[in-house]
Amino acid sequence: MEIERKYLISSIPEDLSPYKCRLIEQGYLSTNPVVRVRKDNDEYYLTYKGNGLLAREEANLPLTKESYEHLIQKADGNIITKHRYEIPDGTGKTIELDIFDGVFKGTIVAEVEFESIEEANSYIAPSWFIQDVTNDPQYHNSNMSKKVFK
Repeated sequence: MEIERKYLISSIPEDLSPYKCRLIEQGYLSTNPVVRVRKDNDEYYLTYKGNGLLAREEANLPLTKESYEHLIQKADGNIITKHRYEIPDGTGKTIELDIFDGVFKGTIVAEVEFESIEEANSYIAPSWFIQDVTNDPQYHNSNMSKKVFK
């Protein structure tokens, strides 16, 4: 089960160099149900996600590099690339700050994962989080993959 909240932020922290950064590339083979292939630095996954916004089923299966490269060519829509910084929030949680590249350059979303829905609902976001977009489907990567640019 994945339980996470998503936020827009007021500004990027000044110095991101102390934080772990991962380069992520992903494509969607299906958006209903969500079936995604992802390259996360040098690791590769096939992910299934159930329905839901705040909480949903999620299963990851490892892939080889060759399998990933084959499947990513079959992805529909936009391939999503982003740098993900892992920033401690001071309460024991980790903020995953996604700075998008490619067609979504300029989009920045912060995500925080939780152990329970109750914990997610009681979370007090840092002051630099300006809008909770957890329930806004346009900020889910599977929907972003379908966005048409004119």
